[in-house]
Amino acid sequence: MPPEINSNPHRRQWIASAMSLVVGLCAIPGRALAGDSKWPAHSIRLVVPFSAGAFTDIASRVLAEFASRDLGQAVVVDNRAGAAGLIGTQIVAKAPADGYTLLIGTISTLSMNPGLYKKLPYDVERDFVPVAGLAIGQLVLVARASLKVRTVGELIALAKASPGKLTYGSGGSGTTSHLYAEWFKSLAGIQMLHVPFKSQTQAIQGLLGDQVDVLFDTVPTAKPHIQSGKVIPLGLGSLKRSPELAGVLTIAEALPGFDIDTWAVLYAPRGTPPEVLDRLGAMMRRVLAQAPLKEKLAQIGMEPLIMNTPAELDRFVQAQTKRWTRVIEQAGITVEQ
Repeated sequence: MPPEINSNPHRRQWIASAMSLVVGLCAIPGRALAGDSKWPAHSIRLVVPFSAGAFTDIASRVLAEFASRDLGQAVVVDNRAGAAGLIGTQIVAKAPADGYTLLIGTISTLSMNPGLYKKLPYDVERDFVPVAGLAIGQLVLVARASLKVRTVGELIALAKASPGKLTYGSGGSGTTSHLYAEWFKSLAGIQMLHVPFKSQTQAIQGLLGDQVDVLFDTVPTAKPHIQSGKVIPLGLGSLKRSPELAGVLTIAEALPGFDIDTWAVLYAPRGTPPEVLDRLGAMMRRVLAQAPLKEKLAQIGMEPLIMNTPAELDRFVQAQTKRWTRVIEQAGITVEQ
């Protein structure tokens, strides 16, 4: 009869060590042991810090549709509007870093709010990690039809001739439309009176009702009013002309250095496993290259915002933050929470 295993002291020591290793491995969380190979195991929440219907929301729903098919799990848009995007952004900052709660970041939440608020409920560098670009869209400076200007040059000349007499509308103090106009004023060296409304929609109605002279708006929103002749397009904010508004010049052609777009990007809570971030990045590259997605974004005046790496996206956002912080400081804009 062969000797029993337990009768050999060296064998007993080897068995005890092996058992200790097995117990130790079992104690490791499944995610770490599996190297996140099972992600995504269930639906993913895509937090949009603005209300339904805005361009950010629509672009996010386009992404969710294509991402769901690519990942094999539902990607669900969760609108958490309020406080200029602070509420929704804070939700993601405090969410588990497991790849199941993601943020649609925007020019306002990531690059403007840090300069507007003395104390934010989140810190972009501390709380988030960039994943990929999503969409970028053009803006247009429009004037009420009864204002006797048809170009950016004519607007600047009129403003210089009557300092502080012209008015510009916005969706409220500290909103994107407010800051766009402040930067325009700064570069042009002119003075215009700010008239804040409770929302961008109300600001547009104010322009249509001759309550303000000019304002910045997205191309898709402004286009119907331009086509009807109710407002006059003075210039496009980006450095390239728009196929949606043929014949409209860029503002930079009259005011060198002026360059603005509205954009949305994908961020995740800092601490999200690298394997998950890599899979998210690869997914974004695949879906943003698809012609049907490009067509759907084009319908809302957007196009894919391609960033080759998270580091490139991080540099883009940081450069935008520096620009808008400077604009905010020069204009002396402060917003109370």
